[in-house]
Amino acid sequence: MTKPEDARVVHNADRYRFELWFRGELVGILGYFDLRHLTESLRIQGNIGPKPEDVVMSFLHTIIVEEFENRACAALFVQRALDLARDYRWKVRPVCTYVRRFLGDRPEYRDLIVRLNA
Repeated sequence: MTKPEDARVVHNADRYRFELWFRGELVGILGYFDLRHLTESLRIQGNIGPKPEDVVMSFLHTIIVEEFENRACAALFVQRALDLARDYRWKVRPVCTYVRRFLGDRPEYRDLIVRLNA
């Protein structure tokens, strides 16, 4: 049985993803896209870069290896990734359908959400 305390979520910024680790084994990834890549050229005039509250990350996909799919790992993973996003002062654009469903059931994360059509 997998215990939540055995789970570790790591931010792998070099690969633009969060990783879920259980007992030294990579069992999940949550990929994101840094939307600053699309807007940095617009900020050159007079500004050094985006303010932390302007950072929007699109959470693109959540993948959990098959052996861990039915153990509530995805919910734990997404929750911890969103907590890290909040710590970083990011806004989140939930492209991933699982992340959208997760956020829809949890009003405590509404402050992080940027709508897809915004």
